[in-house]
Amino acid sequence: MGYRIKGVPDGRARIIAAGNNFHGRTTTLISFSTDPEARADHGPFTPGFSIVPYGDLAAMAATLDAAPEETVAVLLEPVQGEAGVVVPPPGYLAGVRELTRERNVLFIADEIQSGLGRTGTTFACEHEGVVPDVLCAGQGAGRRVVPVSAVVSSREVLGVHRPGEHGSTFGGSPLACAVALEVIAMVRTGEFQRHSATLGELLHRELGLLLGRGVQEVRGRGLWAGVDIDPSRGTGRQISERLMDRGVLVKDTHGATIRIAPPW
Repeated sequence: MGYRIKGVPDGRARIIAAGNNFHGRTTTLISFSTDPEARADHGPFTPGFSIVPYGDLAAMAATLDAAPEETVAVLLEPVQGEAGVVVPPPGYLAGVRELTRERNVLFIADEIQSGLGRTGTTFACEHEGVVPDVLCAGQGAGRRVVPVSAVVSSREVLGVHRPGEHGSTFGGSPLACAVALEVIAMVRTGEFQRHSATLGELLHRELGLLLGRGVQEVRGRGLWAGVDIDPSRGTGRQISERLMDRGVLVKDTHGATIRIAPPW
C-alpha cells in the first residue's frame, strides 16, 4: 500500500516496530527483533525497519517524523507476550493511533497472542478504545486445535493485493476455517471475554500476594500474567518445571520470568 497508494519510491518503505517484540520467526520478522536468541546465526537480515522503545510515545513520534515520506506502518503488540506479558503505559496505544493517523501511516496491531478474549476484551486494543488499520489474529482462532490465523482490515487496505500475489501452502483448510468460524460465533456472545476478565482479576489478586515472597513483579491483563521470579529462587525454566510437577503449565522467558496463560 505504501508503494501503490502513498507513492514511496521502490525499495524505500520503512516500518517501525518496538524493542523486545515477538512477531514470529521468519527471516523478515527476526530482522527487527532485539532478542539475540532469535537473531543469532539467522542472517542475512531484511532492511527497512526502525526500532523504538515499547511504550515511549516521544520516541515513536520522533522516529515517525525522521522519515515521514518513507514510513508506511507501525507494527506493535498491544501487550508484549514473549517479552513477559508487558502492558504498555495508559494512553500509549491511543497515542500511537493518533500519531499514525495524522501522518498517513498504517497502525498494525499484532493480536496473535492477545486477541479473541485473552485479556478480557475481544482484542487487547479495546482497552484503550483503539481500532487499528490492520489486525493480525491467530492461536485463539483455532483454539490451538488447528493452525489458523487471519489478517483483518478494510477493503481499502487489503484490496491493494491482487489475485495470486501472495498465498500460503496450507491456507484455506476447510477444517481450520470451520473451527475458526465456530470460535468467532463463540466469541460474539461475550461470555468468554467476561470469563477471562473475572478470572483474570482473581489471578492477578492472588499473584499479587506473592510479591516479596519470591516474586518481584506481576504484570498482565485478563487471563494472562508475566511473573518475575527472584533469581535466588531459581530460573524461569526451573520454576516452570517445578510448577509442571504440581500440574500447572507455564512458560519461561528471558531468564527469570514465567508467563501464565490459562484456558479461557
